[in-house]
Amino acid sequence: MTKQITKGNEAIVKGAILAGCRAFYGYPITPASEIAEAAALYMPQAGGVFLQAESEVAAVNMLYGAASTGVRAMSASSGPGISLMQEGISYLAGSELPCVIADIMRGGPGLGNIAPEQGDYHQVVKGGGHGCYRTLVLAPNSAQEMADLTIEAFDLADRYRNPVFVLADGYIGQMMEPVEFPEAMAPPARPDWAVFGTAESRRNLITSIYLEPDKLEAHVLKLEAKYKRAEREAVQFEDWRTGDAEIVLVGYGIVSRVLKQVVEQGRARGLALGLLRPISLYPFPVERLRELSRTARKFLVVELSTGQMVDDVRLAVDGRCPVEFYGRVGGNVPSAEEVLAELGLPTSHQPLVTSHGTEEVQVYA
Repeated sequence: MTKQITKGNEAIVKGAILAGCRAFYGYPITPASEIAEAAALYMPQAGGVFLQAESEVAAVNMLYGAASTGVRAMSASSGPGISLMQEGISYLAGSELPCVIADIMRGGPGLGNIAPEQGDYHQVVKGGGHGCYRTLVLAPNSAQEMADLTIEAFDLADRYRNPVFVLADGYIGQMMEPVEFPEAMAPPARPDWAVFGTAESRRNLITSIYLEPDKLEAHVLKLEAKYKRAEREAVQFEDWRTGDAEIVLVGYGIVSRVLKQVVEQGRARGLALGLLRPISLYPFPVERLRELSRTARKFLVVELSTGQMVDDVRLAVDGRCPVEFYGRVGGNVPSAEEVLAELGLPTSHQPLVTSHGTEEVQVYA
């Protein structure tokens, strides 16, 4: 298909429909509202269902019902709405129901503001609901990846029978870029574990309740084995000039695009920089970070938060070299110049002074 100039939020919906998604349940919230708007427009055209629930609590339970029938289904929200969904997300994971949820992150805590942040990392990546469960999490950094990773999220959800998050900051959701969409795929056949109102599916029971302790333990250990398998099979990351890097920058989402500029500008000033961008936040690229820690002098993690992913980087590096942190919050995104200054390099705001004949000339690095 030809490329379309598409907002990141809309690209999620188009990607979902092309992946065979036929049900969307949600409640609008800035900066994710365009997802619900696009789903309301396009989902019925594809023969699917769009329903604006009365709340995020209702939406996630509708998602549970649709996923129980084996239909590819999704929801979307931002931080406050994701908070309301957490109990339902735990139920979805406990019942092993595949689905996709998009979280377009805004400033917090509390009402915060509608500007971009990455403060939902702990809530989504670590599992904000109750019990021992995980959700797989993909982090796009472009409108193209909003489509591509949403398509992949549905495949991962089916493969691991688990909820999968598409986690993006508000910048990625709101920006408009050219997106090339793939050919549409037919919705997959209903799985044999689903319930869909027939005599054949009557034997299936979709639940997360195991009242007998040994049975619940066996179920939780089964889930844990599935997550360990995902940690071996589903890790994704982007290496950017890390082969000879002395300092490795780590960031995801909009931050990773800023950090690519930092790498290029830093190398032009003689500093061997590289970028490791986690694409899957869970499972996390632990092994690659560990490999880089054997040759790097230090890591610098940059986030739109006060430091959430940095904990995972430090665990992966395990003390082999220093891990430093730089963050902005409140909807502020660091510039390349800010990060270069954090690295100790002069920027256009820090002139180098040299002499030229009898005159003093300012040279801007």
